[in-house]
This record gives sequence, C-alpha cells and structure tokens, in this order.
Amino acid sequence: MALYKEIVTKAVIGKGKKYFKNNYKIATNDQPTTVLGCWVINHKFKGYKSGDKIGVDGSFDVNIWYSYDNDSKTTVVNQKIEYNDLFNVKLKENADLSGDTDIIVRTLSQPTCLGVNILDNKEISFDIEKELGVEIVGETKVKIAIEEDEEPWDEIDDEVTEKDLEEINKVDENYIQ
Repeated sequence: MALYKEIVTKAVIGKGKKYFKNNYKIATNDQPTTVLGCWVINHKFKGYKSGDKIGVDGSFDVNIWYSYDNDSKTTVVNQKIEYNDLFNVKLKENADLSGDTDIIVRTLSQPTCLGVNILDNKEISFDIEKELGVEIVGETKVKIAIEEDEEPWDEIDDEVTEKDLEEINKVDENYIQ
C-alpha cells in the first residue's frame, strides 16, 4: 500500500489570451493630404486582480507622419493612448483566485496600426490591434505516492582480482639497475 504526501507549490492556475482591435482618432493642426506612416511604440502594461476578473492597465504611443498643403509639407503628430481591459480567465479545476496570486501579462502581438483614414475635420482615424496573454500563478497542492521501503543498495565489486594482485607482487625491485 502506497502512502501519499501533499506538496504545496506555485503553479499556473489559470491562463488565457484575448485579441483587441480598437479605433482611435487624433487631431491635427492642418488638413492632411496623405498619411505617410504610422508607428506604435512604448507599449507598457500591468495586470491586477479585479474581483473574479483580471484587469490590465496599459498605454502606448502612436506617431502618425502625414503630408498637408497638397503634399508639399510634412509633419508628425503623436498621442499617448491609455487602455484598461478586463479578462475572464478560466481557472483550472479546484483553483482559487482569492488567495495569494501573481498576475503575469505578456504581449502575444504588439500593438500595430492596421489602417488609417483621413477625416474632413483635420482628424485622422486609425485602427490598432494587439493580443495579450494572461497567466495566473497561485498556490496549489500536488499529491505524490511515497514508498515506505528503501531501495536496496547495489553491491560494488572491486575491479582488482587475485590474479592482478599476484602480478603486482611479482615486480622486480632491482628493475632500474
């Protein structure tokens, strides 16, 4: 009959990912003629528990390069975009979110500009996509079987035989002379 012991350890008790596609607008000083480029940089985020859900607060900077005055001049407009997203992360069976847990958030797909449209009122509309992954690390118990009997010791044989010892004893002590 095997005995069992419980080991308390930290493990992933919940995991999930979510895709986001959002539309934003940015005001410009001039009426844009052509959008020449859009960059998303400085993505920062932090996860936290919010009741039964996981929240992620984050931000990124968007820089849009455009031409105006019938494509005769260019400039860059930038905007910091902040977001707050909530996740319904499915927990593994018998997992409890109420205890001491760590929230790990990863960017599975960095924020990227999908498309840009010029609006008539000195504004630019753009779509940003991103994918975030969340892992919840918490305490869990693992049961393991314990063997009561100790494993037998292996016998270690000397590699030197009686014949080898006889050969060693036959050494001529006056060999060097």
